[in-house]
Amino acid sequence: MRMSRLAAWSSRLAWFALMVTVLSIIIVRSDFLDIVPALITFGAALIFAAVAVLLAFAAFAVIWQKGLAGLGRAVTGMLLGLALLSYPAYLGYRASKLPQIADITTDPGDPPRFGVLARMRPRGSNQYPGAKTAALQEKAYPDIEPLEYDAPATLSYRVALAVVTHRGWYIVDTVPPAPRRDGIIEAVARTLIMGFRDDVVVRVRAQGQGSRIDVRSASRFGTSDIGTNAKRVGALLADIDDAMNNALSAPQPEPKAEPKKPAKR
Repeated sequence: MRMSRLAAWSSRLAWFALMVTVLSIIIVRSDFLDIVPALITFGAALIFAAVAVLLAFAAFAVIWQKGLAGLGRAVTGMLLGLALLSYPAYLGYRASKLPQIADITTDPGDPPRFGVLARMRPRGSNQYPGAKTAALQEKAYPDIEPLEYDAPATLSYRVALAVVTHRGWYIVDTVPPAPRRDGIIEAVARTLIMGFRDDVVVRVRAQGQGSRIDVRSASRFGTSDIGTNAKRVGALLADIDDAMNNALSAPQPEPKAEPKKPAKR
């Protein structure tokens, strides 16, 4: 039985799209090329996947009418193509429901600043976008707020640094708090699949006898993060809060009593 050429090409293009997708992920994660070629490569993979799906549907019609072989290849091309297109389609749907922002902070009025990370970010992306972004964040993510404790800044800093370290992010700079100086932790987090780099800065500031922790997470590229930075900030704050509560509730060691000096005779 003669093989349907449409079915054969559908399967070939779908497998090729998968290989191109994997290649684009490798480009991003390995820093082999700039992010722009990686995004172009990924976009090309999606085009190949879409063509594979269209060819599969055309093959179904031809196979039904002419009784050709290749149903399995057409099904493979359709399923593989749809699988590659499904996640970007889901991200596009989420993007349509969320604000077009990519910089989230617990303190829009005085956001933590990038120090060492400023040299790694694209030009013009270090400054916080401003009041419009703050208003969009407040409406979409009202629970993003700073943490405040009746604990010294040194303790809050140690706990925050331990949490960031445990998350496995690449820490680029740490500055312990000191009198008249905020504690700063700068780190790079990566998205799960593509491995895009997002920059995170944690600021620990003394407030009288207590302390306040602020966080900022910003994407390096793009105007929409599809909620990634807000999710990261919220999870980080929750982990720090749990760790701080454990630290504050732990029994403190009693000070050792000084040995009594023998009485003079």
